[in-house]
Amino acid sequence: MTTGQARASAEWLRLREPADAAARAPELVDEVRAYLPTDGGAAIHDLGCGTGSMARWLAVQLSGPQHWVMYDRDAELLTLPAADQPGESCDGAPVTVEIRRRDITRLKADELAGAALITASALLDMMTVEELRRFVATCAGPGCPVLIALSVTGRVELTPSDPFDLRVTEAFNAHQRRTTSAGLLLGPDAVGAAVDGFSRLGLDVLVRPSPWRLGPDQAALAAEWFTGWLAAACEQRPELRAEAPSYAKRRLAEAAAGRLSVTVDHLDLLVRPS
Repeated sequence: MTTGQARASAEWLRLREPADAAARAPELVDEVRAYLPTDGGAAIHDLGCGTGSMARWLAVQLSGPQHWVMYDRDAELLTLPAADQPGESCDGAPVTVEIRRRDITRLKADELAGAALITASALLDMMTVEELRRFVATCAGPGCPVLIALSVTGRVELTPSDPFDLRVTEAFNAHQRRTTSAGLLLGPDAVGAAVDGFSRLGLDVLVRPSPWRLGPDQAALAAEWFTGWLAAACEQRPELRAEAPSYAKRRLAEAAAGRLSVTVDHLDLLVRPS
């Protein structure tokens, strides 16, 4: 995801793509199908598309021709979705891709005109209060379903547990809610704020869990996630830095040995048109 506050590297997005695909709530896809046109192509607008992983996951679960319009503010990332397109829908219909470089928090409503579906993934928690307000208003404009996947809740569980886990979790969540030059980041509060925003517009929102469950076969992702998680916590609360090196050494050794499991809770939401 790339809002005004954050940039995700292509390497990180590729590493997390299988875990994202396994975590997203499949029952919301069943809901989406009921809203898509059956007699023509569906225009699907993917906001903050990154490498295009949402399209690769979702397009093959939908039938009929699809035209994906992919938005991101990162020019480097935008070279990747066109190079790795879904190709076909589940019934063999063509899937085409169009790229637009935009700050998705400042889209105009007319840019989404004609959308049959709006999607986003791993995005909401990086927004400020004002960015989310604009995002909700823009997404509500076309009157189509909005599927937003993988927003963090602030809850993580590492197994086996360690006494330092809770302190790092609290510091990381504080970092997610920090105030930046753009405003207050929502972090784990983003899903609740989004649900409230869409509900105030008279729209029904379904919320479903979509946790990452990282076991020994995802040791590389668990280690990369852990390193970034701990670094952000120490940035927020420098007093953790004294114990962080020994803690990191223990945890990364456990991950490398296949003894560390990590659950990172997320929520998916589907906004259903009125």
